[in-house]
Amino acid sequence: MFAVIKTGGKQYKVAKDDVIKVERLAGEAGDSVQLDQVLAISGDNGALTVGAPLVDGAVVSATLLEQARADKIVVFKKKRRQNYRRKAGHRQDLTVLRITDIAAKGAKKSAAKSAEAKTDAVKEEKAETAAEKAPAKKAAPKKAAAKKTEE
Repeated sequence: MFAVIKTGGKQYKVAKDDVIKVERLAGEAGDSVQLDQVLAISGDNGALTVGAPLVDGAVVSATLLEQARADKIVVFKKKRRQNYRRKAGHRQDLTVLRITDIAAKGAKKSAAKSAEAKTDAVKEEKAETAAEKAPAKKAAPKKAAAKKTEE
């Protein structure tokens, strides 16, 4: 039995006890994560169910093993004959998951959205703190309209 899931803008083919590295999800080591964006699921008899776009009620359960970072990549930009060179590095944040269960139907819908909801909550908190730190702008006084004089 396997499933095709979508998380972090990418698709993964997973089976029970697989260990995968995905884009960062909120949580700590040992937490359980429910991935509800299941695009396709294969039954025990080999029958494939493809969603349009998602399979209703299907949930993939996983255990968060660790929060990690990928290898560093070098981003190098150059325009020839212009003396333009820029070099930067990037390390992507990753989450390592072990797939514990694939449920085709009857899974808990409230727990299924936990991974996406936690990620959204973290983004909202960052936006709120950034808004609090930004100084409030004062409104500029309005200028009076110029008066016309008749000649």
